[in-house]
Amino acid sequence: MTRTDQLSQSGPRREGSGGTRVAYRAPDPAGDDELRRGLRILLLVTSLAVLSAGVPAFLIADVADLPRSDAWTVTLVLLVWAGIRLSLLWVRGTPRLFDFFFWLFVYIFMGMAPTAQILSGLTSTTTPGVDTGLDMPTAGVVVLGVFCYEVGRLVYMLREGRRRTAGRRAVVRPVSSWRAVALFVVSLALSGYVLWRLGAIALLGSRDAAAAARAAAWPDPAVRSIVYASGIYPMLVAVGAMAQLRRTASSAQSRRLALMAAVTGAVILLLIVNPITSARYSFGTVVFALAVYAGAVRTRRRARITMLAAIAGFLFVFPIADAFRRVGAASGTRSGFFDEYLSNPDYDAFWQVANALSYWVDGLVAPMSQFAGSALFWVPRALWPNKPTDTGILLAEYRGYTFDNLSAPTWAEALVNGGIVAVVIGFLLLGLVLRAMDSRIVPALRVGGVWAIAGAILPVFMTILLRGSLLQATGALFLTVLCILLVVGAREREGAGPDPGPPPQPAPDAAAADPPPASIRNAPGPP
Repeated sequence: MTRTDQLSQSGPRREGSGGTRVAYRAPDPAGDDELRRGLRILLLVTSLAVLSAGVPAFLIADVADLPRSDAWTVTLVLLVWAGIRLSLLWVRGTPRLFDFFFWLFVYIFMGMAPTAQILSGLTSTTTPGVDTGLDMPTAGVVVLGVFCYEVGRLVYMLREGRRRTAGRRAVVRPVSSWRAVALFVVSLALSGYVLWRLGAIALLGSRDAAAAARAAAWPDPAVRSIVYASGIYPMLVAVGAMAQLRRTASSAQSRRLALMAAVTGAVILLLIVNPITSARYSFGTVVFALAVYAGAVRTRRRARITMLAAIAGFLFVFPIADAFRRVGAASGTRSGFFDEYLSNPDYDAFWQVANALSYWVDGLVAPMSQFAGSALFWVPRALWPNKPTDTGILLAEYRGYTFDNLSAPTWAEALVNGGIVAVVIGFLLLGLVLRAMDSRIVPALRVGGVWAIAGAILPVFMTILLRGSLLQATGALFLTVLCILLVVGAREREGAGPDPGPPPQPAPDAAAADPPPASIRNAPGPP
């Protein structure tokens, strides 16, 4: 027995060309169906047993039972729930990457790390002196934000159902070839300038040496941040545009040229953003985007492997990635897996939410002031002397910390901009927006278009936004979005068919393997 699902949607194409029509045909013999459905269930049960049962149980058993408060019970529940959501996402294999990275952040930074730190009493060394009486209210604020995110996501899912019923179309916007080439040329100049100013230090030195080289090249912090980002993100978008042009090229020569440009850009990016001298978040963003450009999530099987690898990377690689990047950093030893999270400055997010909550309780909030500073990041302080500082710095100064390079997660940003009301509104909007963007990128990652570029870069970049501070990430985000908008091609002519909704669902046996489509009509060239 076979099942054929047809959808009419605009795939990647040259400007002025028509859309594509893809027919998906999946075998569905009864025996294979039961076998592969069973394998999918086995994968899900195994993932739940590890992420939502094994890790929490091991954490409780391994970490010294000297809790500073009872808030660890709340963060533990959050850890279990985030594990359930992650398991459902990666086993299903639909690349809803915004949702995936949100839950990955919650699992580690708002679940595992604070649970280990509260149980042991060893909080982040960069946020000392947090009142234990704030632990439970802080956990409540985090859970409130997660709950509102789920509600916002559900609201958009209901809207999606109505749109499909109404037969509205989903348009996949193509990439403009001449704009993509122009962006690639400009980004070559920008990246070349950054490499020229930094020299061999950017390639061979430690992270501290690289930071010193950047400070020497561009003494002003604002200028340094903008120039360095301009050497990375325009090229990252340009490489994605070249990858899309390769998929839609009309000749073998055009495909070869697009491939050469994409490979050249990738090599330049990895010279500037490498695992030794660059921030882990920046390096992760670049590597993940390049993997997606190469087709890492184009099928369900690949998407499963990629998402599972991302989970493993955040759990096992991220905590120890600084081991050989700083002078003397490798001298410390850890006796267990969860020791990586104890007293670690990288996991100060929960405690910064506590500091932001205290800031709000003390009546110091100036509504939307911090957000205005982030939105108007481009305004020089010479013209705006009272321009708000980075939220991490604001909270460090409020608490009297000597070290001010602190995170300010989205919960903290919301609190310092409007208190609990801002948390509710902000996370409702976050759930709506991320679900809307996932609905755009899921079909685009399979059939191409400009949303495939956004889907490669922005979901993992969102971890930078979630960790904060917002002001630190706004410039790079603005530059990335601007470059993506620059390569958008002409809107497809009105015409063909109803909204296809989500990509066609494979038969249940797709849990074990993703059979290639049996027939593709008018499909673009090979990726």
